[in-house]
Amino acid sequence: MSVYRVLTNWWTAFALAISLAMLGAAHAFERFAGLAPCNMCLKQREVFWGAVAISLIATIWTIISQARRGTPRIAAFLLFAVFSTGAITAGFHAGGELKWWDLPATCSGGGVADLEALTSLALGVGEPTRIAMCDAVTWSFLGLSMAGWNMLISAALAAFSLVAAKRPKDARAPKP
Repeated sequence: MSVYRVLTNWWTAFALAISLAMLGAAHAFERFAGLAPCNMCLKQREVFWGAVAISLIATIWTIISQARRGTPRIAAFLLFAVFSTGAITAGFHAGGELKWWDLPATCSGGGVADLEALTSLALGVGEPTRIAMCDAVTWSFLGLSMAGWNMLISAALAAFSLVAAKRPKDARAPKP
């Protein structure tokens, strides 16, 4: 079986694994590298959680149907829409980081302040929470910020989703 056929027949399983890996990487950067997410970063994570939900349901369906028809085309089209949304959101975030345009006024921090935390901070017994600014690049690799990498990866996932949805008819025909 060719790589193309495996990729298109099991695209939702690949999308599920990649989405979980992206979420894991984001949480690892937050937990172990101490990089607090901004509001735009959290919006980008929501896209991957949506992709996890769609691809998990579609992968379970593919397994139950014993992969007779491969990846459900509607799931691949939905993943295309979700990953395209992620690429646009991440691109908007990356453009704001590069000062190409202004980001929304609500993009001032990723943390939620509760009354107890504010009281302990005012009394001098609490730790201050780091507020991440959306237009600040806190990490970059090869000249791209996390948002830039997220844009590229999301765009590639959207393209693969479209390929899986538009695969030739013989690739989705029932096996004899």
